[in-house]
Amino acid sequence: MFDLDTIFALSSGHAVAGVAIVRISGPAAYTALTALAGEGAFPTRKASLAALHDPESNVLLDRALVLPFKAPNSFTGEDVVELHLHGGPAVVEGVIAALSNMEAMRPAEAGEFTRRAFECGKMDLTEAEGLGDLIHAQTAGQREQALAQMDGVLHRLYEGWRARLVGHLAHLEADIDFPDEDLPDGLAVAVAPAVAELAQDIQGHLEDGHRGERLRSGYRVVILGAPNVGKSTLMNHLARSDVAIVSGIAGTTRDSIEVQLNLGGFPVRLIDTAGLRDGDVGEVEAEGIKRSLKRAEEADLRLVLAPSGTHRLSPECEKLLTPGSMLLFTKSDLGGRPTGLRANHALVAIHAISVKTGAGMDDFFAALESHIKAAVAPRETPALTRVRHRLALEECWEHLDRFAKHAGHDAVLVAEDIRMATRALGTITGRVGVEDILDVVFSDFCIGK
Repeated sequence: MFDLDTIFALSSGHAVAGVAIVRISGPAAYTALTALAGEGAFPTRKASLAALHDPESNVLLDRALVLPFKAPNSFTGEDVVELHLHGGPAVVEGVIAALSNMEAMRPAEAGEFTRRAFECGKMDLTEAEGLGDLIHAQTAGQREQALAQMDGVLHRLYEGWRARLVGHLAHLEADIDFPDEDLPDGLAVAVAPAVAELAQDIQGHLEDGHRGERLRSGYRVVILGAPNVGKSTLMNHLARSDVAIVSGIAGTTRDSIEVQLNLGGFPVRLIDTAGLRDGDVGEVEAEGIKRSLKRAEEADLRLVLAPSGTHRLSPECEKLLTPGSMLLFTKSDLGGRPTGLRANHALVAIHAISVKTGAGMDDFFAALESHIKAAVAPRETPALTRVRHRLALEECWEHLDRFAKHAGHDAVLVAEDIRMATRALGTITGRVGVEDILDVVFSDFCIGK
């Protein structure tokens, strides 16, 4: 649990703005308000205009709106006071300095407000993570997913599964603890169908193609091909900025270049790579090629570029055309498609494009956007959003699978399988065994959250 210090921080951005919000949370929050604004009637959950003075010098700091919240009806579950100040740096610095000089007050650490909300039972870990994702959301898709998670969509799903397991565990433990009671025989066998159904639900949840994780972190699109095929030119066009150097010299791009894009409301990590070619290359270019191949392995979608007007695809290009790739014939204004393309690649699409003239670019862009939307767009069922959740669910499923193999045998072993499965689910929401991951969960939050 957290200590009894009262914490404070600037909860709005640090840039100059019309309004800046300083949040105070803890047992001395109302004492701090009185020290700054004097004795007065400040009704809870209502904004009141107040003159704020430095308690030591009595210098006027600002005329601000104060908004008090009484525990437990606040964001953190503690007494909370929000000071809505004018957003000038001198105003904010003056108020922060005055708070720093008060007893039992200290600046908040990153994520400490949200951590206190978790500790006070105002939200579980999945909801806290949803809030963090909402703060960092850059696209409409990320915003929608974060809001759903913050509103408890994953909490309800995982706690529902956990409640089902707790019910089964209660029956199994009763069979062990009270063997002389008139209980039905073979309880483990009796609950086995329900446990198998739950295991199937969890398995289906895991087999989501990493949709939620890709939406949260960005769908990785990697541009690949031989030198001078137009990779950097396409990169600059999609990024609408000269992020990559374009020249007629082979091997100009020596390392991967990554930009973040918003395509149709979904986050995309677009990655340009060094040109791939065989033969005698220098040490630096060889390292660039090695990194390009590694990026290709990690890609969610490969954009494999080949020059128009050649007779057939190069061996390097053929190797990159794995199922799920998109083949682009570049510089289509200079000639037609290569011949000899095998038909069994299961490609996403094939397009002939010219960045110079714009030919084929609209069709290519529409196909790219449609593919990304199909891969990461939220569905009706909640999506996994973190590796932490996935690992815990995989552990839970393994215990349920072991239960199915033990059912009808040792009652103590099958009860332990259900108990461990329940515990694995509890680590996702924060019910049990999460002290070692709390610092990780909240470390990505900004100071004022």
